[in-house]
Amino acid sequence: MSDPTNDDIEDSAAPLIEHLAELRTRLIRAVLAFIVGIVVAFAVAEPILQFLLGPIEETLRSLGDPSPTLQYTSPQEYLFTLFRISMVFGFALSFPVIGYQLWRFVAPGLYRTEKNAFLPFLVASPFMFILGASFAHFVVTPLAMAFFLGFADVSSIFANLLATAGPDVPDTAAVVPETNEGIRITFFGKVNESLDISLKFIMAFGLCFQLPVLLTLMGKAGLVSADGLGTVRKYAMVAILVLAALVTPPDVITQLILFTVVYGLYEVSIFLVRRVEKKREIKLREEGLWDEDEDDEGEEEFEEPRP
Repeated sequence: MSDPTNDDIEDSAAPLIEHLAELRTRLIRAVLAFIVGIVVAFAVAEPILQFLLGPIEETLRSLGDPSPTLQYTSPQEYLFTLFRISMVFGFALSFPVIGYQLWRFVAPGLYRTEKNAFLPFLVASPFMFILGASFAHFVVTPLAMAFFLGFADVSSIFANLLATAGPDVPDTAAVVPETNEGIRITFFGKVNESLDISLKFIMAFGLCFQLPVLLTLMGKAGLVSADGLGTVRKYAMVAILVLAALVTPPDVITQLILFTVVYGLYEVSIFLVRRVEKKREIKLREEGLWDEDEDDEGEEEFEEPRP
């Protein structure tokens, strides 16, 4: 005669083993997609590097350097820089596959209403990240480079380099005469450090632009409310100001741009959460589950039925 307790343990262990096997399959496919993305990105890593360094190139040209040059100081530095690019953009290329594998793993455990609620956010998240990354690359990074390099007289640096180039220097070149006064301070940009600034801005703004997605999803889950977000608005403004001071150079214009954008996203989040709450209220009223007494007191207390 079999022991009922042992049968219950075996029945509960079987689904767990199946879930672990399913998780292993999904992880393997996600890792393989990531590896393929790295290989593809590495094949075009040099054009991507040129694109990412575009803001510093334009800034150097505007400061008088007709041939901007960056350097690397160790034999492996350039290769590691390309590999770093391939890691970041490989993940970006493989994210649709990774997100799909994540969705296929969690979708069987969700109800139909939960699937309909979660899927739009899975699509909106990469879109908002790309939007924030584009804003960082085309707006914030050029401003930051102009601020940092504005302290250097790049045209004089280039002229001094020409002065040591020999008789091939054109007559129109602005050669700065040698001087014995003070220390000559020159800019010799490194590839990895210049790339690091661009990637930090891209990641920071890409994550900041996830704010509406995150807060709206929390609103759908009932973790935050539009009134609650509005109540802490002044604290959010202070937090955004601190964020702007940390992730941007000490340039008031750049900080003001970041503050305006992120605070605008916060207000958009309040609007989206309020829309979610109104749709949920309409649905519950239709089902006769809305508590009118609690509504009059300004509080919402309900239990959403599980199908």
